Amino acid sequence: MVKELKLNEFQVLYKTWKTNVIWLDHLLLGLLVWLEQKLIDNRIKTDLDTAIEQYDTLLPPPPSPVYTETPSKTSTSLPEMRITSAWYVDKVSERSEPPEGI
Repeated sequence: MVKELKLNEFQVLYKTWKTNVIWLDHLLLGLLVWLEQKLIDNRIKTDLDTAIEQYDTLLPPPPSPVYTETPSKTSTSLPEMRITSAWYVDKVSERSEPPEGI
């Protein structure tokens, strides 16, 4: 019956608290299996949360979008507004040429 327990600490607890009453031993084993699963889930959750926090601190913040406003050619009262990403190049000559065969 100790094979259901994964951690050595809980196996030792079961062996020390074990009695000769079968239904009480089974109840104790069920309680220890439930507690062990909750402990394992909690350890995994906290480890993942700390790993995600450490990973987020390693990444640089994303660049903010660029807002541009130019006078419109068709309307005198409304300017042309554009929001683009920071790495967007508007001029065709500055863009890199596509590789051959495409």
